[in-house]
Amino acid sequence: MIDKIVAGMAEAMAGVADGAVVLVGGFGAVGQPDALIEGLLEQGARDLTIVANNAGGGEGGLSRLMRHGRVRKLVCSFPRSNTGPTIFDELYRAGKIELEIVPQGTLAERMRAAGAGIPAFFTPTGYGTQLTEGKESREIAGRPCVLEHALFGDLALVEAWAADRWGNLTYRQSGRNFNPVMATAARLTVVQSQHVVALGALDPEAIVTPGIYVDRVVHVPYGDPQI
Repeated sequence: MIDKIVAGMAEAMAGVADGAVVLVGGFGAVGQPDALIEGLLEQGARDLTIVANNAGGGEGGLSRLMRHGRVRKLVCSFPRSNTGPTIFDELYRAGKIELEIVPQGTLAERMRAAGAGIPAFFTPTGYGTQLTEGKESREIAGRPCVLEHALFGDLALVEAWAADRWGNLTYRQSGRNFNPVMATAARLTVVQSQHVVALGALDPEAIVTPGIYVDRVVHVPYGDPQI
């Protein structure tokens, strides 16, 4: 019997190695799997490369992981915050963390390509800027483009609205964001789901991430009990 629901964070994070590339869902705090990030912190893996939309804020979530010295490199679209200096700012200015800035659409497409088995693609985004220095370029249909490589993760941390024991997932409104594309792009996909339902309870037309992409699900209850 297929049952991907795990008992707790220790089981969910088992086997994550030092040096792993970790894809972290969310757009700011929305849809960010904070419980899984805390579980990764407790698990102890170090020297991580974190791929996320932004560099975190406040003291929790990604900031907490960085504060404890677990992150070697951050790959993101928005390293700055309009709320003031962040833990990332402090570490970056001190030379304690590396940064790779990737335009948001390119970031999403690099992970989508990984999930689709596409090793690389050309895009006009970023051509002629410092972000694409040293990258292969060519003119396609009259537009200069640069080559971007697929972005694979060793681990994807995803937040879902509802899951069944096969790992089929639904998302709620803007909580969907990067989560579905990251779920397809990692060797190990771990999900925190606000609701866990019986097999067959999810409308097949509403399932965004099929269970084939999901390895482990942790129930982290939050919010309205209705799905």
